[in-house]
Amino acid sequence: MKHFKNLNYQQYLKENPIHLLLDIDLTTYGSVEKKIERSQYETVNNNDYPNATELDDLIRLHYLVRSRKVTTILEIGVGKSTAVFSDALSKNKDLYQEYVTKNLRRSNPFECHSVDNNKEWVDAVKLKNKSLKNISYYFCKCEVSSINSRICTLFNGMPNICPDLIYLDGPDQFSPEGDIRGLSTNHPDRMPMSGDIITIEHFLTPGTLIVIDGRTANARFLKENLQRNWEYFHSPEYDQHFFELKETPLGLYNKRQIEFCLGENWYQS
Repeated sequence: MKHFKNLNYQQYLKENPIHLLLDIDLTTYGSVEKKIERSQYETVNNNDYPNATELDDLIRLHYLVRSRKVTTILEIGVGKSTAVFSDALSKNKDLYQEYVTKNLRRSNPFECHSVDNNKEWVDAVKLKNKSLKNISYYFCKCEVSSINSRICTLFNGMPNICPDLIYLDGPDQFSPEGDIRGLSTNHPDRMPMSGDIITIEHFLTPGTLIVIDGRTANARFLKENLQRNWEYFHSPEYDQHFFELKETPLGLYNKRQIEFCLGENWYQS
């Protein structure tokens, strides 16, 4: 995949030891590139929260933020990725703050805004990451709703920001409140179906990247309902989905951001 063609997991982890942020013992973890095979109900068990750490996913997320010079992240579903995003943004800030401040229109530079509807989990992650200064947490109720007569879930109280990277890993399928005509995501054979990105699509700027962790049905729902020129890629190997907004710039500042963060040849890639 083009986003990771230069990624060497072992070397990257040596240069960016994110496992230390997560208290992961590499001597017992095994291969950092391995995928964890789960039982058929592990990811839909409402009592198991969170799921086991997958270091390969976290390395790729860190790499994306660094390689794309990301400035503002919307994280839907807080967790281990929160600390990883914080570290990557801090390193971007050290290198690029002066340029971004002087040349780009970014009102939330080097910030991660993390949304979740599980207050206990938000409080636990916030406590564990209390030393991190570039994370804003949002406890938001999540309700069963609909878009284009399709049942989905929507958060109430999303941060009013303009992210250049969105990471979708929440909510789970059991916790959203309510139903539509008796229908909801609250069944082990159903699946999570977040629709929030659709509602803000028209505000997103060219160059924005959406990363979805698993949630294939949700990714397909977004693919069929997003209306702009998104370049979509699904990696069964990674169990991740990627949407990149491939459009000409909106204006001078968006053009500068694209060329600085993604390169002058991004339009042709």
